[in-house]
Amino acid sequence: MSDIKKVKELRQSTGAGFKDCNAALKESNGDLEKAAEILRVKGIAKASKKMSRDAKEGVIVISGNNKKTSLIEINCETDFVAKNEDFIIFAKELGEINYKCSSNIEKFNLFKMSDGKTVEDNLVSLIAKIGEKITIGKIKTIENENTSNYIYQHSIIKDNVSKLGVVVSIETSDINEKVDIFGKQISMHVAASNPLAISKDEIKKDIIEKEQELISEELKNSGKPDEIAKKISLGKINKFKEESSLLTQDWVMEPKKKVKEIIDELNIPNLKIKEFVRFKIGE
Repeated sequence: MSDIKKVKELRQSTGAGFKDCNAALKESNGDLEKAAEILRVKGIAKASKKMSRDAKEGVIVISGNNKKTSLIEINCETDFVAKNEDFIIFAKELGEINYKCSSNIEKFNLFKMSDGKTVEDNLVSLIAKIGEKITIGKIKTIENENTSNYIYQHSIIKDNVSKLGVVVSIETSDINEKVDIFGKQISMHVAASNPLAISKDEIKKDIIEKEQELISEELKNSGKPDEIAKKISLGKINKFKEESSLLTQDWVMEPKKKVKEIIDELNIPNLKIKEFVRFKIGE
């Protein structure tokens, strides 16, 4: 049997990746049974087989300070594991590493953890130990000039570990108590209202096109004349843009006003929402 065929057979039997299978075959001098045993001992075969399963639970970890803030989503299969002490300790360290790497995924995966092993290696080991699929989901670092970052976490599991995390970056020439209060409130607003962008113009084109398709499909069988249907369609898409844009959303603490009206009333020179990010487990 050729080396390539052996690697293929070992991959099928263990679920491990090409690189790991190739290394195990070299270590076992081409013996398939010994190679499979090597992979099992290392936890790679067990971990790889679990990677085909769904991992829709997990945690969001926020690390850093008000100038540089990093978020990371770590997924697992069950809420039970999301609250497991080993998983939380692992997640908290990943949060710090994400901050140090500024969410550069290549640096992150190869970063050595406190035990001297890389994030990739420890991930495989934890999957084998806990018995569930564990993956790294979304990662993001917010760091802008002349800004202050404001954090909100919901469904907190422990410390900076939660089910939902928000960071809003506010630009202003003067950080004061009024700005701090608004920063905390706007981060709570983002958590509750889930905007897609800061302004209408910033909503991604593919999202608008998808919404337009749904609206057209909805109106297709309405029996309304084309001109009327076009007006209804335009009204619906404009409403979608307004409700999906942070500045034109109803302010959660005073729904009769828009977010941009609240900003105007603050009357703070050069106040601007520079950026925001919202991570929620399961979304």
